[in-house]
Amino acid sequence: MAGWRHLFSVVTPTFNRAHTLGRVYRSLQEQSFQDFEWVVVDDGSTDQTRTLVRSWQQEASFPIRYVWQPNQHKKTAFNHGVREARGEWLVAIDSDDELDPNALYQMALVWDQIAPGLRSQYVAITGLCAYDDGRVVGDMYPQDVMDVTSLDMTFRHHVRGEKFGCLRTDVLRQFPFPEDIPGFVPESLVWRAIARAGYLTRFVNQVFRVYHDSADSLSRQGRAADGSRHALGLWLLAYDTVQCCLPWLRYQPGSFLAAGARYTRFSLHLRTRGVARPQGRRLTHPMSWLLVVLMWPIGAILFVRDKLRESVAGEKHPLTT
Repeated sequence: MAGWRHLFSVVTPTFNRAHTLGRVYRSLQEQSFQDFEWVVVDDGSTDQTRTLVRSWQQEASFPIRYVWQPNQHKKTAFNHGVREARGEWLVAIDSDDELDPNALYQMALVWDQIAPGLRSQYVAITGLCAYDDGRVVGDMYPQDVMDVTSLDMTFRHHVRGEKFGCLRTDVLRQFPFPEDIPGFVPESLVWRAIARAGYLTRFVNQVFRVYHDSADSLSRQGRAADGSRHALGLWLLAYDTVQCCLPWLRYQPGSFLAAGARYTRFSLHLRTRGVARPQGRRLTHPMSWLLVVLMWPIGAILFVRDKLRESVAGEKHPLTT
């Protein structure tokens, strides 16, 4: 992969996060490995983000590039950052988190340990996240070093919780986030597509990212039970599971049954909102249909529960004029 200017591009999509962006900047200042650039993709902020980044550009020991776009969505800003990146590897960090001081050094070290003749098979080096009190987020990997696809790690090895690492920039450019789908799109849709293309990830039990959970973080949005607000993205994830991930069904049938219920749950949300499901995404496998049909009653019950919760929330917080 010749022609890259840096080993790493650290990409941070941001929107009105000037009050937290300094946390990322300070963690980059402290990196023990310095062959990187920082690409800040401003998704139309109206706060002091531009001024703040411009001031850092004058003092930082590493190159900082500020890229502005009209407000669209984090996924569009991420795609923009991937196109702008001049690093062989891309590290995407949210505007309210930080890297461990040795994160880039450890990622580079892990990459060097993979035989050059095998490197084209790999897309990512993925480690762990920790909370700011040192606790590891979710599960650790069954072994200290594992070379499998991200789908195998999820379904075969049952590893849960947010993980973090670097990905090959050239591969990411082949698998952009879908910009034609409005609103929230789960990141795992992209990682799954890459895994189904056969790319391996080297998983290591090392903390690369210090995680700060905030009410407006995209990670929390993805975990939210607000079925109406994020119905389209969550339906896409359920569809991807029951239609595109069937080779992994035997490892976690319960997860696929749950996805069958979510398929109906979020389909009903889309229908009540008058939102059409994306064209070209149909259930074509008999097992996909069976999963959805079997779990239809539960999906419908979950939908009714969502609507009742929305009604109660509306009564507690009525609109005022």
